[in-house]
Amino acid sequence: MRYTAAGAPRKFDVHCSILFTDLPLLERPAAAAAAGFEAVEFWWPFGENPVPGDKEVDAFVSAIADSGVRLIGLNFIDLVPAGKGLASIPGREREFRDNIDVTVGIAERLGCRSLNALYGNRIPGADPAAQDALALENLALAAAAAARIDAQVVLEALNSIESPDYPITSAARAVEVIDAVGAPNLRFLCDLYHLARMGADLHGVIAEFAPYIGHVQIADAPERSRPGTGTLDFASLFAALDAVGYDGWIGLEYKDPEHDWSWMR
Repeated sequence: MRYTAAGAPRKFDVHCSILFTDLPLLERPAAAAAAGFEAVEFWWPFGENPVPGDKEVDAFVSAIADSGVRLIGLNFIDLVPAGKGLASIPGREREFRDNIDVTVGIAERLGCRSLNALYGNRIPGADPAAQDALALENLALAAAAAARIDAQVVLEALNSIESPDYPITSAARAVEVIDAVGAPNLRFLCDLYHLARMGADLHGVIAEFAPYIGHVQIADAPERSRPGTGTLDFASLFAALDAVGYDGWIGLEYKDPEHDWSWMR
């Protein structure tokens, strides 16, 4: 959905892994289109399976293509028993690397140009330094694969309240990892909800790390609800994004069983 306020056009996409959850997953892109949206994004849609079968992949691709919306964001395999992603998980390197080809293949078929690689939780008994070294290697591999289709990989900071074992909890730490990898198409996923839960100065984050921002996601804090139901001032946050020249999609990654879009007006 495109919305213009004070002369600044903004592009909102629906995160169909958290919105329209009253519908089967494959029906959600069509629901987003019926609501007036042009684009959607998803977490990894195949559960714990890093390499789904052709029929599953084809069904997912068709659900999006047939609905007439664009896929603008997709996660690499994410919600697995080890935690939030596999990039830093020792012993599961093959799963993550096999998943790279599948995820990039889906993105290529649908014209998706932003892929989210969750870092992975700290694992009891594992050496944090070894996990970090593995993450750098895996993120470099993911970025190289994404570059083949002119796509970016984004790295997200989560809040430690909901994800206490996830080590990337600030924009600064995410950018440290991005710089360490050194891939030009590895960018920062600026999720304003997670940063707000960590007490970050959101305007300061946007201003300081604007050159790294590859995608933006929003939800109101503290309940991860739709804008206007919590504490965040989205008018000023959108103005801050305008001020640094961000003109990409803004992902609606919040919970709202009412599907009320009136806040945009």
